[in-house]
Amino acid sequence: MTDQNVLSEVDNFALVCTQSRSWKKASELEVQVMEARNRVLGREHPDTLISMSNLASTYRNQELWKEAEELEEQVMESSQRVLGQDHPDTLSSMDNLGSTYSIQGRWVQAEKLFLQVIEARKRVLRKDNPSILTSMDNLASTYLNQGRWKEAEELEEQVVERRKSVLGQEHPSTLTSMANLASTLWNQGLWKEAEELEEQVMETRKRVLGREHPDTLISMGNLALTYRNQGWWKKAEELQVQVMETSSKILSQEHPSTLTSMDNLASTYMYQGRWTEAQKLELHVRDTRNRLLGPKHPSTLISMSNLASTYRNQGLWKEAEELEEQVMGMRKKMLGPEHPSTLISMSNLASIYRKQERLKEAEEMFVQVMETRKRVLGQEHPDTLISMANITLTYMSQGQWKKAEAQGVQVQMLSSRVLGPEHPDTLLVMHNLAYIYQLQGRIDEAIKLMSTAADLQSRILGEVHPNTKSSVEALAKWRDGRDCLNN
Repeated sequence: MTDQNVLSEVDNFALVCTQSRSWKKASELEVQVMEARNRVLGREHPDTLISMSNLASTYRNQELWKEAEELEEQVMESSQRVLGQDHPDTLSSMDNLGSTYSIQGRWVQAEKLFLQVIEARKRVLRKDNPSILTSMDNLASTYLNQGRWKEAEELEEQVVERRKSVLGQEHPSTLTSMANLASTLWNQGLWKEAEELEEQVMETRKRVLGREHPDTLISMGNLALTYRNQGWWKKAEELQVQVMETSSKILSQEHPSTLTSMDNLASTYMYQGRWTEAQKLELHVRDTRNRLLGPKHPSTLISMSNLASTYRNQGLWKEAEELEEQVMGMRKKMLGPEHPSTLISMSNLASIYRKQERLKEAEEMFVQVMETRKRVLGQEHPDTLISMANITLTYMSQGQWKKAEAQGVQVQMLSSRVLGPEHPDTLLVMHNLAYIYQLQGRIDEAIKLMSTAADLQSRILGEVHPNTKSSVEALAKWRDGRDCLNN
């Protein structure tokens, strides 16, 4: 296969396969084109580099990150050498590689590349050029993943305003930026602000794109998750059922977006204690992904982990443990022992040990996760704080009150500084620390701290939120107990 017209036809057919999500067929065709161009035109010819970039993109869509990364590094290095550091194709290759690093949890490397791309594009393009705004969006996403939410928020606000000014309020790119900003607000526990933005994006997409457009469905799904975090499970469920049914009809029952919507609905069932309904959906999603993508695919592993969580909540410890061990083992092998997803699996497994009162095993694994996160992500990363909170709970389960208190005080201090004193996670840490005081018989300190937590949760999360209810109930019980003793 050497005729350029034939290669172009094969390339076009590969594009059709990509658009229909036939990734395997697309990658087979793109390999043929890449190898032919490499043989005829040379490894560093611009057309060969485009072929390599297309193949890397298809690998990325299949979540074959290592294969994508190898190709993208080659494309970037060749483009820098042949086209120059500031050539648009070179900068695009750096953007692509940065995205692949980011997906693998290598956020520092991704950030470095995105900053280089932004600086180069600012040198050669106008400040409102769409390419610069895309790079700023990518950098904001990297900040978000590192828990640097304020920096992410500032960048995303700039992108939203510039896109509104240049493209208009209802342009798809503007709406995507608004959705990204909502996600950053959501991660900071600013759920009301996130909800307002997500409703705006959803209503605009319904009007401009239609109720059944995939982007509209994504907006509905995001809003449902925000409802769920506020404890509005019925509102979340109604939206998620709509998304799932529409996705099944428009995209097919086995489309990745449909399966994701099923996963989300199953989680909402789980929050409501509707284990059987959650389990039924999660089994279906796992089996479908296993059949379509294979047992080692990242999406299949997510399904397995979700199913393990439902088993855990049902008290089916052995089933939960077996699944989570499989997931952890595969992630260690495929992603590495320090990848964020691997550490999540280890943390989930440690939680299963704790539920079974295998407290030493739980403590060892939680400590391992915490130390790795401290080293890889930093002491103040939100995931590190979650690890520290998990160890606090494990010390509590062991009756090691002094160690639990010391750890709990440290987590509260860090959470207040990093997440903010009114972030839902900070308030949950306060709730747990109040329990530590109560279990040591320090009832006045416990009541004072729980009262603060309950008041803030009531104002920020609402009186019907499960966390608020738990704090209010504990507070009432402790006050009654103290009154009885005083009388």
